[in-house]
Amino acid sequence: MGKKLQLYSIGLLLLGLVTTTRAQQTIFNVSSSDITKEGKVLAQEQLEIQDMIRSTTTVSYGLSKDWEVGLNLYNLDFTRQKPHFIRNDTTTSIPFAPLLLVNAQKAFNLSQTFKIGIGGQGGLNLSSGRSQAVYFAYANLAASLIEEHYKLAVGSYNGNSRFLGDGPHTGIQAAVDAGLWYHKVHLLADWLSGSHQLGQLSVGVEVFLGEHLPVAVGWQRSNQDGSQGLILQVTYTPQ
Repeated sequence: MGKKLQLYSIGLLLLGLVTTTRAQQTIFNVSSSDITKEGKVLAQEQLEIQDMIRSTTTVSYGLSKDWEVGLNLYNLDFTRQKPHFIRNDTTTSIPFAPLLLVNAQKAFNLSQTFKIGIGGQGGLNLSSGRSQAVYFAYANLAASLIEEHYKLAVGSYNGNSRFLGDGPHTGIQAAVDAGLWYHKVHLLADWLSGSHQLGQLSVGVEVFLGEHLPVAVGWQRSNQDGSQGLILQVTYTPQ
């Protein structure tokens, strides 16, 4: 019976991988600072797989004047030991889970190459009785090089312990998207500083199954304890 429950729960997560949507396009965990085109919807789903499987789901809608807004379902966490979905609303040793968030992002174009992206997400943890506010905000300087084949972003972030877990609330982040074979095969990497649970290095390869459907597979290493895991990401890009 336990094995059936485990397979059923993993199936639900994988179903989410192909049917749900995600916003504020990220390299892995750092925003690319790209803005969804006006009137278009961008979808991105991510699974982080270690002892626990964590699903992060977002949808974003492009507005005028380089704005986008969206919704996130963060930290849908499934443990494979005594299989069940985790609900955390009591301790910040790990981030609160699950989280329902509203997100927004604005880009300020400095030139054809450089722009500043400012954004974040905020909302509540889903709980039967202890919903509390969570937030994460950031500002990036982003560059797009060689006809957008190579993208870089570096900046800072701030979040509360309910979103990040125990550790510093402010840090730096950096990301690169290298189109080695543009819109065919890309090398992705990003890093968030900090000893909290979101502080980690992620490196992987993205393959385009279609013009608008890149799929990425990567490796993650935690800053906190050196633990390692697998990351899977599917994006629908309307651009």
